[in-house]
Amino acid sequence: MTKVKICGITNLKDALVAIDAGADYLGFIFYAPSKRSIALTACQKNVFALRSRADCPILVGIFVNETAEYMAHVLQECTLDLAQLSGEEVPSLIADQSSPLYGRSYKGLRPASLVEAEAEAEWYIAPQRAPEHPALLIDTYHPTLRGGTGEPGDWTMSAQLAQTTPGLMLAGGLNTGNVAAAVRQVRPFAVDVASGVESSLGHKDQQAVRQFIQRAKAA
Repeated sequence: MTKVKICGITNLKDALVAIDAGADYLGFIFYAPSKRSIALTACQKNVFALRSRADCPILVGIFVNETAEYMAHVLQECTLDLAQLSGEEVPSLIADQSSPLYGRSYKGLRPASLVEAEAEAEWYIAPQRAPEHPALLIDTYHPTLRGGTGEPGDWTMSAQLAQTTPGLMLAGGLNTGNVAAAVRQVRPFAVDVASGVESSLGHKDQQAVRQFIQRAKAA
């Protein structure tokens, strides 16, 4: 069954709706230019409430071109489980055993071609990963934006990459109307959504969250 990450969580209400609907991951964005970013203190407060639940999912911090030390600091201060690296980070931050992110990080890619995707996958996949952790995230290519384009990616390319990359998480332009088709075509380990289940910027639509998760898992 495909796992689901609800990303761009900015408030506790949305997080609880996602958990009740069966989300496997929640994503908190620590990238100031993003309109879905969250302050460290707000994340701490939300996560404190989430950790009291037995069904708390895996909690992910999303970063862009930060140092390993800073990301590890945020993971510790907010008691997050994983770091998603969505910039131009070097592979050693993920794959080097001396990195403070080793075993609790994965790379977000925005490849322009299958050749590029396969090369980056080889660079960024850690030697070992926990079975419940994604190995890579593939997002829609854009020359400047760090995700959040709302545009679907190349599912044919993603499907080819998924065949050789266990643990591939699919992102980019997914919503309640297309997630089932995406899962059937790509067969990813997990899918990721932010804007595709929003009622307004930074706020989730409860019905859309439930439908997205149900349709992704049923497909």
